[in-house]
Amino acid sequence: MFLTKRVYEPPARSDGVRILIDRLWPRGLRRELAQIDEWLRDLAPSTELRRWYGHDPAKFPQFREQYRAELLSHPDEIADLARRGARETITLLFAAAELRYSNARVLQELLMERAAAAESTGTPPTSTGPAGRKFVRGSSRSKE
Repeated sequence: MFLTKRVYEPPARSDGVRILIDRLWPRGLRRELAQIDEWLRDLAPSTELRRWYGHDPAKFPQFREQYRAELLSHPDEIADLARRGARETITLLFAAAELRYSNARVLQELLMERAAAAESTGTPPTSTGPAGRKFVRGSSRSKE
C-alpha cells in the first residue's frame, strides 16, 4: 500500500516505511526528527524539471507527463518499490504544499498502476535488484 504525506507532518505508526522522494532536503527539517527510513533522490524530478515546473498548477499536466517519462528511466527502482508496496505500507514523503500538484502524487499513481497490473497478471513487477534493498542517498547503489 502506498500512502503520501507531507514530510513536515508528524510521523505515525501507520506510516510504515517512510521514504523521502524529493531531490532536496526539506527546509527547516532536522534530520534526527524526520524519522525517514530512506531517501530516494534518484526518483525525484530532475533539477531542470523541478525548476521549470515551480509548482505552477497550470503546468501540472505537462509536469506529470515529463516526470513519468523520467521515472520510467528507473525501471528497477520502480519495480522494487511496487513489489515492496504490495507487501508493506510505504509512505511517500514530500515537501510541496499541495499533494494534488506534487511529484508524490505522480509517483504514487505510477506505483499503484504497476502493482495493480502485476496483481491482475499474477506476475510481480520485474526488477534485477533484490527486494527490500535500501538505496544510498543520491544514487541507485544498494546496501545489503
